[in-house]
Amino acid sequence: MPKLNRRQVIFGLVKAGIAAPFLNIGGAGAAEFSFKYGGILSTEHPLTKGVTKAADQIRSATNGRVDIQVFPNSQLGSEMDMLSQVRSGALEFMTNSGLLLSSLVPAASIPGVAYAFGDYADVWKAMDGELGAYVRRNIEKANLVVFDRIWNSGFFNLMSSSKAIQTPGDVQGVKLRVPQAPMWISMYKALNAAPAAISWGEVYTALQTKVVDGVDASLTAFNDAKLYEVQKNLTLTNHIWDGFWMLGNRRAFERLPADLRDVVAKAFNAAALVQRAEVEKTASDVVEQFTKRGIKVYRADKAAFQEVLKNKQYYADWRAKFGEEAWSLLERSIGKKLG
Repeated sequence: MPKLNRRQVIFGLVKAGIAAPFLNIGGAGAAEFSFKYGGILSTEHPLTKGVTKAADQIRSATNGRVDIQVFPNSQLGSEMDMLSQVRSGALEFMTNSGLLLSSLVPAASIPGVAYAFGDYADVWKAMDGELGAYVRRNIEKANLVVFDRIWNSGFFNLMSSSKAIQTPGDVQGVKLRVPQAPMWISMYKALNAAPAAISWGEVYTALQTKVVDGVDASLTAFNDAKLYEVQKNLTLTNHIWDGFWMLGNRRAFERLPADLRDVVAKAFNAAALVQRAEVEKTASDVVEQFTKRGIKVYRADKAAFQEVLKNKQYYADWRAKFGEEAWSLLERSIGKKLG
């Protein structure tokens, strides 16, 4: 019989809805409400640190009545695995990429339209305003709890081992790891690349073994996963911004008295605002660190990429899929017309 590792044991228990006190994950047994949070990022990523701090604050503010145990680093499976667990009630909380959440809630991916946001001022105006409210309403229709403030995944860029990528021609035929999200895949198909949807937990190995030639992710994620060990080139494209929605199982959350629900919501929302700033700072530091590590850094010709996407009907196709209400909210939020 094959030996199971710790992640497989925890994942199996969570799917079965079984507690695992023998893993010594904390004093959850003493709490009136014992919940679990699952995430894909390491303990050192600003998102995991922020969630852990929020869980500590919730435990303190409720005098130990609410205990949220944090399981980072894909211990409970991929984002899609955990989304299924949250929907079934096997897991109470998780953070999920808006682009990946679109498999259940199509509107969740609209902030990820390529080159929609020029900077973070654009992002937060949209996500804390009408566009964010529209997405949350759609998430709630899927019978999920979603909190007001989205967490920052960051602007996405490219790393590659084979060659520098600066123009649309450079990406043609390059096999790139992308998240399992239709919008990402459609963008790279329009650019004649070869997108391969691989879960984040498998990325390092896929790059190391040359299953793919490069990877699309945020600067913070590149650094967190130590991808500088298996890649040579970094291209600053800032082509997509994505965020993590803090999601909850509705039945579990509504078991909490109203005052405790308020404590949980306030703690998660406040931590998200702090985490946003930390990701911005970390991203700027990563470029300097990568340069010192010998990684070659390039800047993409954004206008050229946008022109190809426009000509390939990428924007027209997604406008039709989202519908005029959603598209008009996006353009009103960013103050410009897309292709």
